[in-house]
Amino acid sequence: MTIVGIGLRNAWRNKIRAVLTLIGVAVAVIAFLFLRTILSAWTTGADNAAKDRLATRHKVTFVMSLPLRYVDHIRTIPGVKAASYANWFGAKNPNAEDQFFATIAVDSKTFLDVSDETVVPPDQKEHWLGDRRGAIIGDHLAKQFGWKVGDKVTLEGSIYPGDWEFVIDGIYTAARRSVDRSTFFFHWDYMNESLSAAQKDRVGWVMTRIDDPSHAADIAKRIDDSFADQETQTLTMSERAMNTSFLGMFSAILKAMNYVSIVILVIMGLILGNTIAMGVRERTHEYGVLRAIGFKPKHLVAFILGEAVLIGAIGGLVGVLVAVPFINQGVGRYLEENMSGFFPYFRVAPHDAILAGLLALGLAALVAAIPAYQASKLNTIDALRRVG
Repeated sequence: MTIVGIGLRNAWRNKIRAVLTLIGVAVAVIAFLFLRTILSAWTTGADNAAKDRLATRHKVTFVMSLPLRYVDHIRTIPGVKAASYANWFGAKNPNAEDQFFATIAVDSKTFLDVSDETVVPPDQKEHWLGDRRGAIIGDHLAKQFGWKVGDKVTLEGSIYPGDWEFVIDGIYTAARRSVDRSTFFFHWDYMNESLSAAQKDRVGWVMTRIDDPSHAADIAKRIDDSFADQETQTLTMSERAMNTSFLGMFSAILKAMNYVSIVILVIMGLILGNTIAMGVRERTHEYGVLRAIGFKPKHLVAFILGEAVLIGAIGGLVGVLVAVPFINQGVGRYLEENMSGFFPYFRVAPHDAILAGLLALGLAALVAAIPAYQASKLNTIDALRRVG
């Protein structure tokens, strides 16, 4: 039996306490990974944004629109390969008003070229392009409402009031994690022709593909400078920057979640520390005996640290093994299918799983350091006098 082996055996002397501590560590790891996954899923749109795509909106706010004629001008800017445009439509399913999904009017002739990560089967794409009232929807949205190709759908407009009739012509999938697979896309022309003269020929934003991502900042400046003397001025940024600016509205929530994940680690440390400290107090007499028969202070430290690291390692491993399938196959699938607009990709990142395991180990060793140090400084006579 080795010195460390003795310490590891000590971890199971009080089995109920050891099991409860393991459960506490595992639950803390699961909660930590869940919060970290929320944070990474929330920012996945920015992290996986196309590097060769720019977005142009009104300089003042995203809510204000741009003249349609701006699109043709942007296409003439050096460095621009293609441009498309869209409007946020803001409609809902009257049969499920509490279930949110994005509805966007797009220029169907150019949208799928500029947003090539939105994958539609060729036959469905061709049908959609020839159908004035046609729409393409994400596979998650189709599953959510049970819609299929050929279904007639009526949506209730909010920004553009009224009942709007559509036909589902296609169901798209995604070639990139940043794509919301629960969006409802339809023809911008269908919306535009129904609007009043004051609302006609206005676009919400322009999406631009560029020939060289390394010149994105220069091309963005050219676009904005070309409209500097116009009544309506623009703000152009990379797709990543645009997604990040949207996240800025939720920065307080994201920061709070980050702090909570740290608090969870502190709680995990307190659980481990309390268990180790109780064990050390109960074994003070035994440590005195060990010192009396020749064991050195470093041996006591090895006993205590070995016990703490074992509990931290097993608890962390159990937490990771439970969290990954629970989040990826359970909660993650549900959120991707029902809240894809916020969480298009909800999976535990491998580096977060590794980090959680290492933190469980590191915190176990850290919180055991104080009782281990105190045990190494025990006076042998005083320790032998203490019973239980």
